[in-house]
Amino acid sequence: MTSIVIPAHNEGRVIGRLLDALLADTSSSGPDIVVVCNGCTDDTARVAGARGDRVRVVEIPTPSKHTALRVGDEHARGFPRLYVDADVVVGSADIRALAGALDRDPGLLAAAPGRDIPLAGCAWPVRAYYRVWQLLPAVREGLFGRGVIAVTEEGHRRIAALPPLMADDLAASLAFGPGERRVVEAARVVVRPPRTWADLIRRKVRAATSSAEFERFQATGEPAGPARPADGPSAGRADGRAGGQDAPAAPSARTGTADLRALLRARPTLVPEVAVFAAAALAARRGARRAIREQDFSTWLRDESSRQG
Repeated sequence: MTSIVIPAHNEGRVIGRLLDALLADTSSSGPDIVVVCNGCTDDTARVAGARGDRVRVVEIPTPSKHTALRVGDEHARGFPRLYVDADVVVGSADIRALAGALDRDPGLLAAAPGRDIPLAGCAWPVRAYYRVWQLLPAVREGLFGRGVIAVTEEGHRRIAALPPLMADDLAASLAFGPGERRVVEAARVVVRPPRTWADLIRRKVRAATSSAEFERFQATGEPAGPARPADGPSAGRADGRAGGQDAPAAPSARTGTADLRALLRARPTLVPEVAVFAAAALAARRGARRAIREQDFSTWLRDESSRQG
């Protein structure tokens, strides 16, 4: 049986549209759906519970996505297993397409849908940013930034071993090699973007902060906390290899200037959009400095504009 785990923190405004899409065109023998309301102070649990017996609602007091995912695992009944953010929209047919891809290919451990980002109503700089972002190779090929990831039982064991990280979807994507993960374009998810420049920068500051935490984890095996001296007990990698120039390069989804130059060579008309993208990246790095310096990898800068309507 396919299981779907949905961690939700104060998502009463949007979780109904996701659940309605998941429940449409399915019978009572459809996927097992578990909504884990973590630290909610709104009506998320009521909205989810109103969808009937096919949605099981679990409430925990801790506002933690990582904890919610682990609790969801305790209640989920089968595989393939999908982890779905409460603020995206993915339908029942898309779930079947993802589960089918995993079932048909024994070497495939993780899959995610193609993403649709509706930009109508967004400020021009936001539209410009996403026109570039969606064309980047790492963004096209990675499982992150989609709000949905499906895994087999073996794939689940791999991501379950990851520590609590703010960049949980990035870490999950990079836990699998190119032959073990796939973007299934036949399946689609709607990911609503921020509507304003300020909200975009908030989201990108969070991304820059979480990427710094993830890169620290790759280098030291420590997910967060005060930095240790380079020659201290945590100077090695999580797998026991010492860091340094002899260690193999860790997998990365970071965009570099070479990626932007290649994009401009292929699409020279995107110069204004690339300038906006670069400005957003610079603003995000500046905004993330204090959190990175203080090792604050728990403050979640939430964009509310994408949850309107």
